[in-house]
Amino acid sequence: MDALRKQASKLRDQVAKQQQAVIKQFSASGYEHSDVMVIDELELQRHQQLEKLYRSTRSGKDFQRELVKAAEAFTAIGYKHIEAGTKLSEECSKYGVENASDEILAKAASIYGDARKHVEKEQEDFTRLLFSQILEPLRAMIVGAPLEDARHLAQRYSRMRQEAETQASEVSRRQARVRESPIPENVTKLHAAEARMQELKANMAVLGKEASAALAAVESQQQRLTFQRLVAMVEGERTYHERVAAILHQIEAEMVSDKQRRESAPPAVPANLMSDKTKYFLAEAMHGFEASSDKELSLAIGDYVVVRKVSPTGWSEGECRGRNGWFPSAYVERRQRLPNTNGTPDFY
Repeated sequence: MDALRKQASKLRDQVAKQQQAVIKQFSASGYEHSDVMVIDELELQRHQQLEKLYRSTRSGKDFQRELVKAAEAFTAIGYKHIEAGTKLSEECSKYGVENASDEILAKAASIYGDARKHVEKEQEDFTRLLFSQILEPLRAMIVGAPLEDARHLAQRYSRMRQEAETQASEVSRRQARVRESPIPENVTKLHAAEARMQELKANMAVLGKEASAALAAVESQQQRLTFQRLVAMVEGERTYHERVAAILHQIEAEMVSDKQRRESAPPAVPANLMSDKTKYFLAEAMHGFEASSDKELSLAIGDYVVVRKVSPTGWSEGECRGRNGWFPSAYVERRQRLPNTNGTPDFY
């Protein structure tokens, strides 16, 4: 009879071990990768919740680190950009001053040199934003106490879970002893093992709830802060590029406009080429012309102009309605020659 009881007890132990092995396969802890047996269904659910939270906060922390690395790289590049841009600005301004005779290029260099300072100011502002709104907040959370405290609670729960496995094995061993030899000493030791097991289960329930709540709070804060910092980085970069693009657009427009104005401007006639014997003639405006500077003369169709100089560049200088200046020669047609004079023509 005793042999049958021993065989039945051995068979029950084997079945229990097989059941535990199956449960372990589906409940291995992600935060400690332990092979702890599941105490009950409630403990299994709590364990799975902690495992999910632990993995989520670890993944969030890794992503925050990647954002910090990128922001650090952008900051380092930004400072080099500022250094190179400032040097270029100084060289452009220097060329513009020292080569004033090269009117178009010197002016363009001066325009670019002045505007380049504004570009570097935008770069400096963006670099400061990366440091104050991205690097500092994320670094603080990565090494912050709430995350570490919550993870330590989860690790304590994992160690307690391992202790519970050991104690569960002890209870099973004591139960087998009692079945084999139900003497008072074995029964007392079984009751002590079971009491310790109940104590561990109660402590696990309290610690599991505390760890779950702490990790859930950290996960929520982690995701919220990371999202806010990511949006701030996108907005800062967009604003930076938009402002730099506006500056460069203005530089280009100013350069091109100055070049066109200089190329189309009336020629400057040296004073030593002026003569009292310049022959004037009367011309009629066949096309309207709008002056773009105080050196030019606006014309309306039908205006009569006293033409005093004709340049081979395609511009003429004359007087109309009490005003004088330069205008395109092709816009007028000659009508008659006036007598030589040093003053205003007679018909005026």
